[in-house]
Amino acid sequence: MILEGRVALVTGVSRQRGIGIAIARRLGQLGAQLFLHGFAPYDRSQPWGTEAEGTEVLANQLQQDGITVAHMEANFLDAEAPKKVMSAAVATYGHVDILIGNHAYSTAEQQLATVTAEEIDYHLLVNVRATLLLIQAFAAQHDGREGGRIVLLISGQERAPMERELAYSASKAAVNNLSKSLSSLLAGRSITVNAVNPGATDTGWASSDLIKRSLPMWPLGRWGETDDAARLIAWLCADDARWITGQTINSDGGWHPWRWDPA
Repeated sequence: MILEGRVALVTGVSRQRGIGIAIARRLGQLGAQLFLHGFAPYDRSQPWGTEAEGTEVLANQLQQDGITVAHMEANFLDAEAPKKVMSAAVATYGHVDILIGNHAYSTAEQQLATVTAEEIDYHLLVNVRATLLLIQAFAAQHDGREGGRIVLLISGQERAPMERELAYSASKAAVNNLSKSLSSLLAGRSITVNAVNPGATDTGWASSDLIKRSLPMWPLGRWGETDDAARLIAWLCADDARWITGQTINSDGGWHPWRWDPA
């Protein structure tokens, strides 16, 4: 129970097959009290929408496993939502020690010839603005106690072109850059800040054909599982990782994009 006595706010928890619930479960099993954020209407608007169980359903599952958990749904397109989520977590537990920025906005309409100003704005508002406002609210309530942790999920956008995800890759690059600046800014307050690229993870969005054809890119012979990311993030939240900050960690199974055969 290495996280006993600490409170973790995990964003983007709406789907049973998602990375967010895997992170939450792992942190809870290690003793952390949880506050989950999600926004199921977004997930239900995506191709995987039938699998969007919702934050309340997932929180109830964790409670049945003996994990202390509260939850709130909020649309991060609303500028006030990040502060409201953090305030709700603080009102519930008194203090938040760990912030996991797992939420993301990503749609198919991002190619150069078709991406709209509105879609670009949505990606930046949810992925960048909401993340920075969450961290602002987190820092404001943090009292300097040991164990402050911020982990932001990115997408390996600096490792290879993402030609069909221009707005998404730009927003995640901004999040990665934020982690560098914030790690320096918050270090004196016992808060570490790191970014994690979990690599391609099988959360239900990819077809079995795509997964099969792309396997040569992974020397380990498989796509990532949600618990692969969860184990790493849980370790970053523990005391063993207190000397690690300002890092971008690629946990992607040794991915080699040049081995991709689109045929």
